[in-house]
Amino acid sequence: MKQITIISGKGGTGKTTVASNFIKMAHDHIAVDADVDAANLHILLSPQIENREDFIGGAVAVVDENCISCGKCEELCRFDAISNSTENIKIDTLKCEGCGVCEYICPVNAITLQKGKQGEYYTSSTKYCKLVHARLDPAAENSGLLVTRVRNIAEDIAYRENKKLIIIDGAPGIGCPVIASLNGVDYALIITEPTLSGISDFKKIYEVAGFFNIRTFVCVNKFDINIENTELIENFCNSKNIEVIGRIAYDENVPKALARKEFITDYPDSPAAKDIIQLYKKIETQLYN
Repeated sequence: MKQITIISGKGGTGKTTVASNFIKMAHDHIAVDADVDAANLHILLSPQIENREDFIGGAVAVVDENCISCGKCEELCRFDAISNSTENIKIDTLKCEGCGVCEYICPVNAITLQKGKQGEYYTSSTKYCKLVHARLDPAAENSGLLVTRVRNIAEDIAYRENKKLIIIDGAPGIGCPVIASLNGVDYALIITEPTLSGISDFKKIYEVAGFFNIRTFVCVNKFDINIENTELIENFCNSKNIEVIGRIAYDENVPKALARKEFITDYPDSPAAKDIIQLYKKIETQLYN
């Protein structure tokens, strides 16, 4: 079994568009939406949920009625999550990191760390394959842990059903969910765009993928909006011995298809569809060998 994560370094580069069309064209595969903070792959795939589980994330501090308002926990909290009013201690759960210092220092054992529901994760069926996805509650943390959870479920299904491929739609950026979506995969496909912010964030995500020693491919989306910047990206890739595996043309049909919840490859004569189909054919031999 092989695993490929499609990443971007920044939002809006077309990562999920490419990932969803790969999922449509692939075979013997499982799909994972690792963008648990703002999942949107399900919009195109229209999954039917088969199993739903609560995600129990990190703990936060809770104060009980035994509190004597001594102020020691407020003094030692490094995250400014504790305030000592005239009546009692109050804890800001949005600031609390669950480090446990307050619980340890409390002289009357009035503070405990309690874990709670921070989201949900799902195993679903789609027209094309099984999809493992999740939703993190607003302001909840531990998104990297949730990504690891959905990936583990996808791997279990793939081994049990003898699937050959897992396609992971990674989160944008370079944070914890991205790292969790890259750890242990065979390939990374970076989707970038020829803008100044696109180039800057592309170099950052390349370094993250390089840290894991993953074989990395690069595709420049909307390459024709700035040929000079496209050449800068490709020259950088050549200097780092990274394979530029494709270019995708700017195509007004893409947002129109997405607005109708359709795949751009459903319109094979459109410029972007031709490029995405060609991109998949180039990488397919790597995925199934």
